[in-house]
Amino acid sequence: MKIITTFFLFAFVFSGTTVSAQGQQQAPPYKPESKELYDSIVHMDSVWEDSYNNCRLDVQEQIISDDLEFYHDRSGVMKSKKALIEALKNNICGKVTRELLKGSIEVYPIKNYGAVEMGYHRFRNKNDTGDSQYARFIHIWHHENGQWKITRVISLH
Repeated sequence: MKIITTFFLFAFVFSGTTVSAQGQQQAPPYKPESKELYDSIVHMDSVWEDSYNNCRLDVQEQIISDDLEFYHDRSGVMKSKKALIEALKNNICGKVTRELLKGSIEVYPIKNYGAVEMGYHRFRNKNDTGDSQYARFIHIWHHENGQWKITRVISLH
């Protein structure tokens, strides 16, 4: 009886170890489905970052959709392009910069709509000397009439 109990205990521990090891597998490396789409969105992200960092509100107005939904984990939901532009003007311009984590962008097509972009970025206050942490972001881009516009943003900190 002791041998059988030991066998089952060993089998249980061994199978638990196997499951645990399988549970810690790495995600497969990202490879863009479309290099052309990836390059387009990476370019648009750089245009967005430049406009954000250099207070180019006219460019931001062109990139942000009238149908905006902005989800922020700390401040909630904003559904007004006008309110977002005003917040950028009053709280960001000349005060905060965005820095993309190089190599972090992933882009996936959304059929008959555009693309979803995911990556990591961080923000720095101009007077802050400390390093801020990178945080996940998600942008939904709509491609219409030859133009890319951000329609949805999920910003996490």
